[in-house]
Amino acid sequence: MTLSEAQDFLTETEVLHSAIADLPQDAFDTPTQFKGWTINDVLVHLHFWNRAADMSASDEAAFHDMIAPVVASFQKGEGMRAPENAAIPERGPALRKAWIDHARDMAARWQQMDPKARLPWAGPSMSARSSITARQMETWAHGFELFDVLGQTREEGDRLRNIVVLGVNTFGWSHKVHGLDVPDTMPGLELTAPSGAIWEFGDDSAGRISGPARDFAAVVTQTRALDDTALRVEGPVARTWMAHAQCFAGPPETPPAPGSRHKKDS
Repeated sequence: MTLSEAQDFLTETEVLHSAIADLPQDAFDTPTQFKGWTINDVLVHLHFWNRAADMSASDEAAFHDMIAPVVASFQKGEGMRAPENAAIPERGPALRKAWIDHARDMAARWQQMDPKARLPWAGPSMSARSSITARQMETWAHGFELFDVLGQTREEGDRLRNIVVLGVNTFGWSHKVHGLDVPDTMPGLELTAPSGAIWEFGDDSAGRISGPARDFAAVVTQTRALDDTALRVEGPVARTWMAHAQCFAGPPETPPAPGSRHKKDS
């Protein structure tokens, strides 16, 4: 048994790497539309948590030591930037190389891992499959602000299904984290994959969401405002979900305002 999602994570990482492969040193300090994070900040964040996930599978004590300063800072309301930046010294092209080299090495090893292996995390433990899917999701979501600021369009593939499924699986969480009652039934989804295939989930009796799978993934990762997508949302349950969708852990986050996240003119 192999962990096929590890290859999807690597492909996602390689697609992002190709977008920044030729950036000069000074470009890495460019701020993005996501909380003013720079390109350096995004790569530090991705590299830190890739390393943490990798360590969770090999040395649990070292994993907890690594994330402890970040967890403490986050709990104090001080965010993750300072401890993450302190843990990752590289910047610019050196950071880009450290990030991609580690991701390639990690993906090769994780393809041989038991998908059901339980791994510690900052919150509840996760299966190896869930952990590497979360790494793909973070790479895709934070990659969005890099493609946007560089004025590029990402080449999508049906590996996007992993992120769509994560969005589906966090239907209940999206309500709970915002203090909302969880509906008994998830609305029906009819999403068009990058390949043109149709992915269907849920039950139309509770409402319906249809449109590009990329747009659904963008809403559940909060990289696009719902109004800036081509999704068609029908019914109160579907509308409430899409207004609060959040497929990632942590405190409740407010989705981006319409027009605030977009591809810049290249």
